Amino acid sequence: MSRFINLELGGESEDQSHASPQALVKDEAYYLAEARTAFETGHFEPGLRFYSKVLEYNPKNAAAWTGQVRMLIELGEYREAKLWADKALERFPNEPELLAAKGVALGRSGDLQSALAFSDASIEERGDTPYVWLARGDVLLARSENRADYCFEKAQLLAPHDWFIAWLAARIRTYYEQFVLALQLLQKAVELNPGHYRLWLEQGLCLQALGMVAAAERSLQQAQQLNQHCPEIEEALNQNSQTGLWPRLRGRWRKLFQR
Repeated sequence: MSRFINLELGGESEDQSHASPQALVKDEAYYLAEARTAFETGHFEPGLRFYSKVLEYNPKNAAAWTGQVRMLIELGEYREAKLWADKALERFPNEPELLAAKGVALGRSGDLQSALAFSDASIEERGDTPYVWLARGDVLLARSENRADYCFEKAQLLAPHDWFIAWLAARIRTYYEQFVLALQLLQKAVELNPGHYRLWLEQGLCLQALGMVAAAERSLQQAQQLNQHCPEIEEALNQNSQTGLWPRLRGRWRKLFQR
């Protein structure tokens, strides 16, 4: 079954899995809040379904259409993100963040010229939101252009105290394997929101990618203190332990041969 069918059905199982004894008003606002929470915790598949539920209540909610495209991008499903963006743009042809998201999907798919065209269009539509600039930075990185740095700076100037924007920027830098720059952004995000396990987790993964095993271990342990039931953290800790095994053994061999 394709994602289009799943999205249009609205993921009916969500109501059952989140059932509670108290009577909740599950309306457009409820599912929009759930989608945002899923996004902020890196649960992109549930986020996709929650945005779909929003559209069941209000098909004219442009933010939910854009949210679906962004979830598909985060899931690495760029072809479907482009198709869903096209469907959304039939309703909202001048929506800046939707144009920006399509640009990202195109850029990551390798259609660099069209990606820049949609990014330009998002700016021309008076798109001056942090996401529009993050998306432009994403497109420019896909094109290996140094101008991307300005876009990330612009996004952060628009939301200087928003950990979410710093985190999103870090995720883009990580995608393009710019781990040092990603680490700087993750450190800022952690400073702004130290109680969020996802930030410590991704900071640990970034440190791991840079070969900073001990620092990665500390960051991952902080993440585990905040969320003791996250399989991703456990997997990262196990991987970090294996990564650090060879340097420790090598150090022991050096000591042995120096005697």
